[in-house]
Amino acid sequence: MVNPRAWIAEAIATFGLVFFGPLSVILAVVVYGDGVLSTEAIIMISLGHGGAIALMVYAFGHVSGAHINPAVTIPMMITKKIGVKDGIGYILFQIMGAVIATVSLKIFFPDLGEKVFWGAHGGPSELLNNSMMSGLAIEMILTFFLVTVIFMTAVHKKAPKSVYGAVIGGMVFLLHLIGVPLTGASMNPARSFSPALVSGDAGLWEVQWLYWVGPIVGGIIAGVIMNYLYVSKAEKEE
Repeated sequence: MVNPRAWIAEAIATFGLVFFGPLSVILAVVVYGDGVLSTEAIIMISLGHGGAIALMVYAFGHVSGAHINPAVTIPMMITKKIGVKDGIGYILFQIMGAVIATVSLKIFFPDLGEKVFWGAHGGPSELLNNSMMSGLAIEMILTFFLVTVIFMTAVHKKAPKSVYGAVIGGMVFLLHLIGVPLTGASMNPARSFSPALVSGDAGLWEVQWLYWVGPIVGGIIAGVIMNYLYVSKAEKEE
């Protein structure tokens, strides 16, 4: 059953993530920082993304499931937690919400935001020797655990629903703490796509595939495993 109201919820929730998350990057690195990632900047960026996700999950989880991420929606489609038509609508509206958010940031912070390409992900860092394969593996692992937490809290029938927003947001916080210095911790193709599109920077487009392939593959692996081992079993018992 197609549910346009849920699509709009996904657009709004993704706007929230891609507005407040990258805004935390602009403030932490450009306004309060010295143009580089400090420990304080990483913590602020992690809180910005984790907090945005937690609040959007609580606000829209009962409407659309608050996927906020194509790498979450695709595993949900594969495991038949959402229909294909709705899934496609979710992804399109997630990307739409993300692009509108980045355009808003560009309007509000044309000069400050440009210094960090409005929160764009620029590929693997020197900590990974700028290796695309290492970056791909990191994005797969990060997204694997993100989607694992989502399936085991928001999807699993026996999970306590009162805390799932905090758990998912907390996981996003943790993954950003360790992932930002490595790949930027995308885990979300829509989150990476919109700054690359709005900035028009050629270098960002060269690494864009990393932020689609890594999260989607990692998310699918997690979704299929968690659904097969745990979620389906709980559903049958009911």
